[in-house]
Amino acid sequence: MKNATFRQLRVFNEVARYLSFVRAAESLHLTPPAVTMQIKELESHVGMPLFERVGKKVSLTTAGEYMLVYARKILATLKDAEDAAARLQRAETGVLTVGMVGTAKYFMMQLLSQFQQRHTGVELRLALGNREQLVRMLQANEVDIAVMGRPPKELQTRAEPFAAHPHVFVCAPTHPLAQLGQIGPEDLRPYNFIVREQGSGTRVAMEKFFEQVHIEPRLKMQLHSNETLKQAVMAGLGLGFVSLHTIGLEIQQGLIHVLDVQSTPVVRAWNIVHTQSKMLSPVAEALRYFVLENGESYLADRFGPLRPNV
Repeated sequence: MKNATFRQLRVFNEVARYLSFVRAAESLHLTPPAVTMQIKELESHVGMPLFERVGKKVSLTTAGEYMLVYARKILATLKDAEDAAARLQRAETGVLTVGMVGTAKYFMMQLLSQFQQRHTGVELRLALGNREQLVRMLQANEVDIAVMGRPPKELQTRAEPFAAHPHVFVCAPTHPLAQLGQIGPEDLRPYNFIVREQGSGTRVAMEKFFEQVHIEPRLKMQLHSNETLKQAVMAGLGLGFVSLHTIGLEIQQGLIHVLDVQSTPVVRAWNIVHTQSKMLSPVAEALRYFVLENGESYLADRFGPLRPNV
């Protein structure tokens, strides 16, 4: 079935609709022999006959009835895609307010730049905040669409994952743990941690990790931005737990060390989110489609090679 073409599925659907090769040919503006050829090729892909022919009477076989269900699903999905493309072609102008958690700015700015190059008439407005703040923005309809890690359960949203989001433990290159190979979560217990504020998705992911390994970390300092946290870690003030997507430059320059802790990286997902009650504008729909299509490959190209202690 994997070699079947959309044209063959369309021909199959029309013959099944009319139960007539001649009428299907008229509907598709083809000759009856051309219709017969398409059905024969499809039957060869399926490995079973799809129609029974007794004289001029045509009926679906049992296999044909099953295949028709799936063929119509495929054709319906293709129609949805064609409709979406038609809407996106009209998405050249408009104001778009994009919300994002602070961690997402390390890659979303580039993606938004690429998007705007394709849609030059779009006016972009940005709103940054931690997860709790972003949920409030969505609820108050202050943003059209949002990029975040853990999607909200507090309100009804449509959340679509588009890329993996790994989190790792980090320290200064001079820290004693940086001299070791793989370590266990227990090895983290004696050391101070610098953490993000309550309400941050990174903080929630860290707390969940320690809860699962039954360790209560020593929290020394709470900071409200990734940049300040990274500076504190690089200065040797404590260990940190951060998104791998925030430390690409620091790793390349040898300013920060990724600890090889068992059961890490902690992999979550990046999601593009909007409230279910909101009808997306063509501009917002265009961005949603662009991120779903390009987000994963962009992150893989930029951050894929980054692994603990590389």
